[in-house]
Amino acid sequence: MQRLDNEIAIITGGALGIGRATAELFAKEGAVVAVTDILEDQGESLCDKIRHYNGKASFFKMDVSKEREVETVFRKIQQDFGAPTILINNAGIAGANKPTHEITEEEWDAVQAVNVKGVFFCTKHIIPKMIENGGGSIVNLSSIYGLIGGDDVPPYHASKGAVRLMTKTDALLYAKDGIRVNSIHPAYIWTPMVEHHLESQGLNNEAGKKLIAEKHPIGHIGEPDDIAYGALYLASKEAKFITGSELIIDGGYTCR
Repeated sequence: MQRLDNEIAIITGGALGIGRATAELFAKEGAVVAVTDILEDQGESLCDKIRHYNGKASFFKMDVSKEREVETVFRKIQQDFGAPTILINNAGIAGANKPTHEITEEEWDAVQAVNVKGVFFCTKHIIPKMIENGGGSIVNLSSIYGLIGGDDVPPYHASKGAVRLMTKTDALLYAKDGIRVNSIHPAYIWTPMVEHHLESQGLNNEAGKKLIAEKHPIGHIGEPDDIAYGALYLASKEAKFITGSELIIDGGYTCR
């Protein structure tokens, strides 16, 4: 028996990086996977790949910052597959890398719209379905910078702190309904977001990887699968006694 047999999972931001790795792993573990993203070509190619090895996956184009879109897509997923039992709130952007006093209102709002409102909208519209179904698991992707401070990308760090406490609030609100809500806090993971962040600082991949690796006591940067396996555990019945918790996957970054 696979670890996610008979589960129906929605993964936001599922076309690339951590979301992509999570979608592939969940499908291999028996889940029916609904991949959502604004990146249509990458999302469709991922689902084709999953179906090629007999996994079950479909792509749904969705912008998490638009509530009507979230509501419509979630309704379509339920019509196609049945009531979702797992939600991975992974969609996120880094945003402007400037000191706080130089950030515009538009730059600030753009990050909060995806990273905070996106989690809110998706949680809001999955909860009634999970209550009707007798429970479920929600995993929110926060960051080590939802736990500690950083001297760059202020809107991103603020958004991930918000996700951490939204997780705890919803864990308390919906525990009685059999819904578990947990957060994952990755350090630097080799994803397109991190690559773009390094490029913005004038670093190529090799130099950037070396610089980042030195920040982690374990000696190297993380891979998307490192986070996907954490999400698999929290989403599965193996974590049935875990809610409102923070799973830190950071190569020792926050030990200092």
